[in-house]
Amino acid sequence: MTQEVLLTLQGLQFDQREEDADKVEMVTVGDYYKRNDKHYVVYEEITEGFSQPTKNRLKFSEHMLELSRNGLVNVHMVFQENRKNLTNYNTPFGQILIGIDTKKIQIEEQEDSITVDVDYALDVNYEFLSDCHIRINICSKENSSFSLN
Repeated sequence: MTQEVLLTLQGLQFDQREEDADKVEMVTVGDYYKRNDKHYVVYEEITEGFSQPTKNRLKFSEHMLELSRNGLVNVHMVFQENRKNLTNYNTPFGQILIGIDTKKIQIEEQEDSITVDVDYALDVNYEFLSDCHIRINICSKENSSFSLN
């Protein structure tokens, strides 16, 4: 895989009824590298209404995914299969304690792409909020049929 990649992040939050799922999708460019059997993707994100970017770093290996965000939002989220992790999510509007109870992490690696699927339950201040699913697709920019231009 090349260093410059196209990153697609898709998220679903399920309420009590699956038809009420909230879907979020983001497509951006980033930098990919692999070190000590761990995959890394670094990218920036701009939040609507704010000029300060948030720098993001994804780090993943078998059964584990970490997302670190620094800037407008600051958080270090750890997704470990069959384990619950707590973290403080710092936003411009205040701090929130979130719990991430990861059920499954699946990584599919091919020559020019990687897909990561994560199923987890999300708590806010020790109260269950929703069941969630994240799909991260990373592909070499030159082999992508999608263009941001």
